[in-house]
Order: sequence, then C-alpha cells, then structure tokens
Amino acid sequence: MFTPMFSTPDAERRTGGRAWLQAMLDFEAALARAQARAGLVPPEAAHEIGAHCRAELFDLDSISRRAVGPATPVIALVDDLGSRLGPDARRWVHLGATSQDVLDTAAMLIARRTLEQVLADLRAAARRCAELAREHRDSPVIGRSLLQQALPTTFGRRCAGWLVSLTDTTAALHHVVERRLAVQLGGPVGTCGALGERGPEVLRRLAAELGLAEPVAPWHTDRTRVAELAGALGTSAGALGKIALDVELHAQTEVGELAEGSAGGSSAMPHKRNPAGSVLISAAAHRAPGLVATLLAAMPQAYERGAGSWQAEQEPLVELLRLAAAAASGARRLLGGLRVDAARMAANLELTGGLITAGSAAEALLPLGRAEAQGLVRELCERVTVDGGTLRAAMLADERVRAVLSEQEVRAATDPAGHLGAAREFVDRALAHHDSEGTRR
Repeated sequence: MFTPMFSTPDAERRTGGRAWLQAMLDFEAALARAQARAGLVPPEAAHEIGAHCRAELFDLDSISRRAVGPATPVIALVDDLGSRLGPDARRWVHLGATSQDVLDTAAMLIARRTLEQVLADLRAAARRCAELAREHRDSPVIGRSLLQQALPTTFGRRCAGWLVSLTDTTAALHHVVERRLAVQLGGPVGTCGALGERGPEVLRRLAAELGLAEPVAPWHTDRTRVAELAGALGTSAGALGKIALDVELHAQTEVGELAEGSAGGSSAMPHKRNPAGSVLISAAAHRAPGLVATLLAAMPQAYERGAGSWQAEQEPLVELLRLAAAAASGARRLLGGLRVDAARMAANLELTGGLITAGSAAEALLPLGRAEAQGLVRELCERVTVDGGTLRAAMLADERVRAVLSEQEVRAATDPAGHLGAAREFVDRALAHHDSEGTRR
C-alpha cells in the first residue's frame, strides 16, 4: 500500500527481487568472461554460462526460500545455474568466487543502475532552482529565523541556498557512483586463492566487464564504500527535505507565498489544498537517517568475513535507494510546478509595520550617536507595537529624527528593498558555482 509513496516505478524495478537476481547473474556471466580472457576458463564454457544468465530462466521465489538455510541466496542460484549447463561448462561456474563477492557486486550494480535516474532528477531539480534564483534575484521576501520575521532578503537568495545544497550533494553522489561503486572479488578470505597469481588480472577484467571501479584489494570487511554511498544518499534526502520544508512553510494559509502546482486534498475538508508533494519528500527525508545509521552500524566487521553484519545491509540499502529516488523525483515535480506569489511576499514584508527595518533606521540615525540612535529607534518601535501605524510614519513625525534625516532619507531607511545586503551577489555566486560543477561532469 505505501511503497508507491516512497519509491518510484523505476526504482522499484531496479531494486526489486528480479533486479537483484539479474545483477547476481550479471556477476557470474562477467566473471566467466573475465576468466576466459585471463586464460582460466575455456571461451566456450564462458559463452554457455553467459547465455544462461538471464533472470527469466530462474524461479525467484524458490531461490529466496532456499536462501534461509545457508543465509544467502547465492548457493541456490549457483546450483540452479549449474543445472542448466552441460558438464563441460558446469565446472567453471562461480570459479574462485564466494557468496559475498556475488552479493556485494550485485549491490553495487543495483546502486549504479538506480542512481542513473536519481542523479538525472537531482540535476533537473537543481536547474529549476537556478531558474527560480535568476527569476527572483531581486524579489524581496522576508527572511525568517526561529520561524519569526527577521530581516529582508530575496526569494532568489532563498532559491540560491537550495541550489548550492543540491549542486554539492549531487556532485558528492556523482563521485560515489563514478569512483566508489566497486566490483568485489576476493574468494573466501580476500586472497583470490583459487585463481592464484591471476587473481588481480581477473579482478581488473571483471571490473571492466561490469563497468564498476576496480578496488585496490577485496573489501569484504572494509565497508567504507557502502558507508559513503549511504551518507551521500542520506545527505541528498536531507537537502531535498529542506526544500520541501521551506515550501510547506511558505504554503501555509497565513503565509501564502508559495503553492504547489498540484495540491493534495483532504478526506474531511473540501477546501484544503495540502502541500502533498512536499509532505512526501519530507517523510522520505525523515526516514533516511535511520537507514543510514543502520548501514554505518554494520561497518565494524570481523576478520576477513563478517557474520551477520554485511548480511544486514541489503534491505536497508534498497529502502534508502528507493527513498532517495522518491525524494528526487518528487522534488523535480514540486519545483517544476511551484507557484510563486511575489505580491504576497511583498505584502508580508509590511506585516510588522516596518519594524523589520529598525536596524537600518538606527544606522541612518548614527549622527545622533550609537546609543542615542538605538534608544530612539527602540522607543519608536515600542510606540508602533502599542499604538499601531508604521515605523516610517513614526520617524517622519518625530522631531529628533527629522533634525538629522530628510523625508527622503527616512523613506530610504525604512524601505525593505533597499536593505538586502549582498543577497544579489550570493545569487550570482550560487549560479556560477552550479555552472562550474556542470562543466566538470
């Protein structure tokens, strides 16, 4: 019931049981080809093995049930594969490999194949953030801290913040995919003992066959690759969750500055337009850290082969990949249809009667002395809070203010759009950073 909310059809297909089965078979086929090229396996045998490494030829349910006894599905898979081969090819199946070699490599293949679309969605979401940042580079909006109105900024600056986080997390995930998803081949204790001196050559050829990185050495109990993958996925989910949270807050009825292009409904309240897309991204982001923690907790593994630790990784990794896919796909849709109400943003800047410009007003009054300027503005702010009106009107009516500031200077000091700091420059820097990361890929 809940899987479609926290995955995508593509991620389900690429991380499902049939995908794992095919990835395991891809390892066996590639291993036979690599060993044939290294002169260890007859080419005819490698060809026959490869021809039978098709998931549709195998009974997934049977293999899954038979995995319980030995705590691995590989033994049943290798038995079933061997039963389909002639005697001349059967003896060469799984030569020099161990169960963990198959499953670790399959996990790397699953991750790489799933992350192709995740990275595409992340890049599309980042491009949309860049478009929003450019479009709203000069659109004033209230900045908020501790959920309260703080000082003016621009909506483009807020989008630039989203852009930088997506640019950086996407680059980190891309690095993991290109450099850290590595083939696994070490045999029982990581020495490729059955392959003798040809072990490193087979490892190199196997990596090339599968399009994975070649590790310096087998990494059965060195789980830093899995940890880096988990961290990159969790960080990506968190970056997307921040965007979703901002949209949720902007979309509150009382704020009304943003709206989703396709809002969700309510079972009890027909008038509701819930930010359902943001809600699902937020939910995925909340779930991801626990899965990352599980994969990090599995890192300490005994001696040359762990007992129960690496076996704990597969399902959390699948769930984390699916959540990342759902969040990235959801963010792409969310940002693509995002509705920006610049007029409402401008109106919300006036909610405090101009009190958000108190700092700039005090700066303008520095000719009176810093302490005197601060005290005078504090007094005027209290008057506005109690009696209503605006800080601008209070300043224009105060003789002490008018003794040092003209009407034009008062208006300038109390104009939110005139006190945006380096917001525009930071937008430009974020856009340049995004463009430079794009050229490096």
